[in-house]
Amino acid sequence: MRRVAILGSTGSIGINTLDVIRAHPERFKVVALTANKQIDRLAEQCIEFNPTIAVVGDAAGASRLRTALQEKRIATQVLCGSESLVSAVTQSDCDTVMAAIVGAAGLVPALAAAKSGKRVLLANKEALVMSGDLFMQAMQSGGGELLPIDSEHNAIFQCLPQQFTKAPHDYLGVEELWLTASGGPFRDTAMSELSSITPDQACAHPNWVMGRKISVDSATMMNKGLEVIEAFWLFGLPLEKIKVLIHPQSVVHSMVLYRDGSVISQMGQPDMRTPIAYGLAWPERIHAGVGPLNLTQLAALSFAEPDLTRFPCLALAFSAANTGGTAPTILNAANEIAVAAFLDAGLPYLRIPEVVEKTLNHISSVSASSLELILDVDAKARHVASNIIRQMNH
Repeated sequence: MRRVAILGSTGSIGINTLDVIRAHPERFKVVALTANKQIDRLAEQCIEFNPTIAVVGDAAGASRLRTALQEKRIATQVLCGSESLVSAVTQSDCDTVMAAIVGAAGLVPALAAAKSGKRVLLANKEALVMSGDLFMQAMQSGGGELLPIDSEHNAIFQCLPQQFTKAPHDYLGVEELWLTASGGPFRDTAMSELSSITPDQACAHPNWVMGRKISVDSATMMNKGLEVIEAFWLFGLPLEKIKVLIHPQSVVHSMVLYRDGSVISQMGQPDMRTPIAYGLAWPERIHAGVGPLNLTQLAALSFAEPDLTRFPCLALAFSAANTGGTAPTILNAANEIAVAAFLDAGLPYLRIPEVVEKTLNHISSVSASSLELILDVDAKARHVASNIIRQMNH
């Protein structure tokens, strides 16, 4: 019986995680759930799964949740605030943590899970994008297990040799990692039409059901850029050996090229329950509620190199990855601010990469030597990006 804490239980990954757990009550026990503002949905989850701890964003939300649970005589301890997210990891007697809080907010609790020796199911890119070296050191010192949940990294994990150790002198014949990307809703849209893209259009992903922020990142391909940085830390190959391919059908979730010319891929339906179930039960495989591919019904599968003119965010991410240090932190923070402004109709779609690039040019990268420094740089980058957007709007 694995005891699971879900950081971000009301988001898409959290909901899918609970769906897998619901189907295997003999294998998994939910001991902690966290959400920011979706109090009613969190209350429903607590009533069904009866966790030890539930965490919400603020005191008002905590009061609402306590009232809802008291009415149903649910004895879950309700906490609030970002510092309480760490409590969900350290005080809930969990052994498995689904780290699914979107954005920089998920960094501190994910690091706490790493240091505590848990099995960390990492669905939060920012933990590695912002603090890759610190996070991997924390995993090593904590002695836990790190399993990637992003469909692409989970696919690569499945395609690598079981004894793969990230040793720089020997990658066991691994030559390159190929991350696939759908290209989002605008991969074939005329460039002249991109200036009028609306948030609803950007969030209408053709293949995957995702949150609004991640959907925009998929449309700009910043999502794939962040995944390149994440893959660098997870698997230890040099950046020049990590490639991106546009694959509109989202059937091949990623591939590994070996020295002998072999390419091993992981294929499946575009459904996050597959990598979630793999992470929860690893090294076993369990039913995920996902149907198998019918290969006889598949149309042709196509692959193409990404157009960096159409997707400048991907180029910015590769540049930040090559710069290293705090450059990925700056990239991520500026992108979060720019995407939030776009979703609030305060920034045109095509100006998202412009905000990110100007922020990167404004702040010099330094060594990402401590969590405090990383958080300071993150805050500074958000401030700079916000000022850039204000100047654009005046």
